[in-house]
Amino acid sequence: MAADEPLNPPLKALGDSLEAEIKDRKTNKHPVDQVPSAPRTLLLSVQHVLAFYAGAVVVPLVVAGGLKLDPTTTVHLINADLFTCGIATLIQSIGFWRVGVRLPIIQGVTTMAISPMIAIGLAVNQEGGVGVLPTIYGAVIVAGLFTFFAAPVFAKLIRFFPPLVIGIVLTTMGTTLLGVSAADVIGRVDEQVPPMPITLRSLAYGLGTLAVIVLIQRFFKGFMGTLAVLAGLVIGTGVAVALGDASFSEVGKSSWVAVTTPFYFGWPQFSLTACISMIIVMLLTMVETTGDVFATGEIVGKRIGKKEITAALRADGLSTTLGGILNSFPYTCFAQNIGLVRLTKVHSRWVVACAGGIMIILGVIPKAGAIVASIPSPVLGGASMALFANLTLVGIQTLSRVDLSDTRNGIILTTSIALAMLVSFKPAIADAFPAWAQIFFASGVTLGSITAILLNLLFFHVGSRSKGEDVALGATGKRRSLRAVNKMSEEEFVNTFSRLFNGVTWPLQAAAQMRPFQDVGELKEALQDAVMVADKAAQDQLIAAYPDVTAMLTASEAEAKEISQDVGSLALGTLTEEQKAQLHTLESSYHEKFNLPLVALLSRMDSVDEIIKDGLHRLENSPRHERVVALGQVVEVANDRLEIMMADANPIRSAWSRKFEQLD
Repeated sequence: MAADEPLNPPLKALGDSLEAEIKDRKTNKHPVDQVPSAPRTLLLSVQHVLAFYAGAVVVPLVVAGGLKLDPTTTVHLINADLFTCGIATLIQSIGFWRVGVRLPIIQGVTTMAISPMIAIGLAVNQEGGVGVLPTIYGAVIVAGLFTFFAAPVFAKLIRFFPPLVIGIVLTTMGTTLLGVSAADVIGRVDEQVPPMPITLRSLAYGLGTLAVIVLIQRFFKGFMGTLAVLAGLVIGTGVAVALGDASFSEVGKSSWVAVTTPFYFGWPQFSLTACISMIIVMLLTMVETTGDVFATGEIVGKRIGKKEITAALRADGLSTTLGGILNSFPYTCFAQNIGLVRLTKVHSRWVVACAGGIMIILGVIPKAGAIVASIPSPVLGGASMALFANLTLVGIQTLSRVDLSDTRNGIILTTSIALAMLVSFKPAIADAFPAWAQIFFASGVTLGSITAILLNLLFFHVGSRSKGEDVALGATGKRRSLRAVNKMSEEEFVNTFSRLFNGVTWPLQAAAQMRPFQDVGELKEALQDAVMVADKAAQDQLIAAYPDVTAMLTASEAEAKEISQDVGSLALGTLTEEQKAQLHTLESSYHEKFNLPLVALLSRMDSVDEIIKDGLHRLENSPRHERVVALGQVVEVANDRLEIMMADANPIRSAWSRKFEQLD
């Protein structure tokens, strides 16, 4: 959720009231450890359960559908999931010994495990059924124990899971899971013997549910927006019941109270390939948990270090092990509820602990699980489409942080996606392999993930690393690779990249001390960090070395090239007298307020009016804020110039760049 989204007024009032109550107690406890009054704790806990519920119950429903489980088994999985979610949340929020981060974090089933669990089950028996569950739970238990004991050393492993690997896994996971959603939307009629035709009625339920979710997200903000999936499921099911296409007959058959027992479906069975597959999932969730804990710490104002990360990961491992024992699934932090903590500004971990207690209660009421299990398949498919498409989006956002101009990253990405899609489009490929190896080829997520991890090791961690693309031309015109850049003396490094900062050398001197760089992305990050962490005097000197954007706009094209040297930083056509007057007013007003040149990276796709509008908007900033914005523009200019250097050092890249220049 964006930080500037308007808060839901009732929730904000409730949060403000709670904060005032806590202050009145004049306690020295951190807000995370303070306990609000019982009525407010209960109300806020219910909100967390509502925000969590849809995302939690979708996982057992999708797994049950993928493994063709009967309704009674599905109800049991839902209740076991809710029951274990509650225990996992208590472990993470309250904690004991060195387990649990003791922050307001809800634990939920990770969607990353859906596809691998289905693949494990179908590898055991292509027909699915209850008999495949012990092998799945055996893998879950092993993966949980691995996570628990690997937690203290995870910092040493995280370098093997850069954004490239995580982005590939999330993207392939989301896209392949959309196939599961599509099967639910059509009611799985193509899996029947003989196959039945797809009906418009099923499509209407699925697409109608998706439409409800989209409309709620469009017209409602804050807490109501977090309930979009839950509302879509309720409305879609309600319409199906009204039209006679859904039944709650299983609710009447279910008991009021029942507790899931350990190893309900039989003693766990252990398959090496299944365990490896699930361990990979847990390694990725460890990265996800690390990010979620840092995000929560920032929201509640608690410093997060190695100790806290280790405690959170141990809680994930213990909860996942319990999940395997109690017939449930792997667990991780639930991002939806982290957004709710930010939204309500209520930071007490005891509110979340109370939510965990509510989940335990729901988990021992089979009738609640039976209601969920009665959701029609097309309605579930429409809701899961929204969830899994969002997972794909997270993967794409993660990949956007990767330097894909580095051919090594490009090779890893394209090869992993290609192999993942190969087995997703043609699942029968798995039958060509021995039984023990089929699990690696039964799922696009598994094959894509393993490919990404192995290629990342090959290109970046094993033996003599590939030098990759050339990143610059030396003073003599010789192409210099990243490996050569890492070996340069500081003086040679500064001379090679002297164009980046208009002759100011201290950012280059600072970046040189951060070598070696693993890829171009790390080189860019070093340059950015050098600029942003410098003292104020040095930063002001750097900004002052740049020409005012108005000078570039009013100069001839030849003069603009001499001034900026940047792609797109050229004269943008003939200025009208009105535009010239606006630029003059902008320049004088900006200099008067900030005493700095108006620095901006001009794009060939910009118009003069857009640039003037952006400058006027920047005039509304405070001096401190505008210095950060100006430094950001300096960094953007440096990145642009580095791209030009790489284009000059790589003829293919240069030709590609020029194709886009022709758009002007």
